[in-house]
Amino acid sequence: MSYDTVVVGAGLAGLVAALRLTEQGQRVLVVARGVGATHLAPATIDVLGYVGETRVESPAAALPALLAGSPDHPYRHLSAERLAAGLAWFGTHAGTLGYTGSVDENVLLPTAIGVPKPSAFVPRTMAGGDLRAGGRFVFVGFKGFKDFHPALLADNLARARLPAPVTARALVLEPPASPRGDLSGRVVAGRFDTDGLGDWLIGALDKRTDPDEIIGVPAVLGLRDADATWHALETGLERKVFEVATLPPSVPGIRLFDALTQQLRERGTSIVLGVRAAGARVKDGRIEAVDVSNATGPVSHPTGAVVLASGGFASGGLELDSFGVTRETVFDLPLVGVSGSERVRFAAGYFDDQPLARAGVATDDRLRPVGPDGHPVYANLHAAGAILGGAVPWKEKSGTGISVATGYAAAEAILAPNAQPVPEAVR
Repeated sequence: MSYDTVVVGAGLAGLVAALRLTEQGQRVLVVARGVGATHLAPATIDVLGYVGETRVESPAAALPALLAGSPDHPYRHLSAERLAAGLAWFGTHAGTLGYTGSVDENVLLPTAIGVPKPSAFVPRTMAGGDLRAGGRFVFVGFKGFKDFHPALLADNLARARLPAPVTARALVLEPPASPRGDLSGRVVAGRFDTDGLGDWLIGALDKRTDPDEIIGVPAVLGLRDADATWHALETGLERKVFEVATLPPSVPGIRLFDALTQQLRERGTSIVLGVRAAGARVKDGRIEAVDVSNATGPVSHPTGAVVLASGGFASGGLELDSFGVTRETVFDLPLVGVSGSERVRFAAGYFDDQPLARAGVATDDRLRPVGPDGHPVYANLHAAGAILGGAVPWKEKSGTGISVATGYAAAEAILAPNAQPVPEAVR
């Protein structure tokens, strides 16, 4: 079977690209080794949280300063309008997660260890945790659930540098008829879906929290009905309630993956996991088919276009061998950010600028990987997400923003192949 587009990778960038293409009528195939980083990330869309050591209040306003110091950054190829359009589109396609926010301002949400994290778009179940206005917070944990430590969170948050004063305390509850042993996030979320833990939680918190306290609970309010459970908690308690992302696995990330893949399957998209894209058949500078290795042997999928969203080192999109050579693992594309890494692969300090931190592929304004001469390697290959070089997402707090924006932009470039490239955000 032939496809209009083959997407390599089932992380956030690949799923966004596939969904945008599919809703425009394309026949799309998604192939991937696994589910990508969605199951590890908190499902917030972090467009830009830091420039250097400075916390960003407005991603849109801070982009020029970022690009001035990072000229090869993926955002260089996106105008402010393209960035905003991709994120707005995502907000309407995230199922029942109900995202809220904009590129004009960041909210500040507490992490599982009490660090304020700037995010631009957040699920509405988390939005009530915005720390910018200060207030009194109580963080609720569940006995036996060790992926969330409310006392540590509250203590660290009370020491954090915030725009307004915050007080925080911890409260640990024991769910009824808890299974023996440690509880995982998926187990607790399943109980909220099937065992009515929402009603129990309302009763348990009603007399143990003050009317002016904002209640933070671990992000395990369900895999299927979290939004309804959250709404019932706020209504029943008459207090602001919000979810706090826990240590991985991320239940909100699983919800997001399920919401996107459900829409893809409803539109007839084929999603094949547990396979490896292993090269391409090329003619006249275009990829005519993507070769995929599975348990029964290699399969070649004819296609009109390709989106490479295979991720970075963590996802296997990039590999560093024992000789210090870094390579892109699917199409053996040229890389940037690897010069000199054969001699010094790691800096001594954990938070130092690591030699390979910005490694990845470089692209033109249509997100087509380019060679040293600046010309596209393949005319119909586009790249998105963590495979792109030039960014340090963990430090910038930009990873999910890059994935959504470039996944959407790659799809748009395929849908309008003859359109003129949109001017870059900042020259």
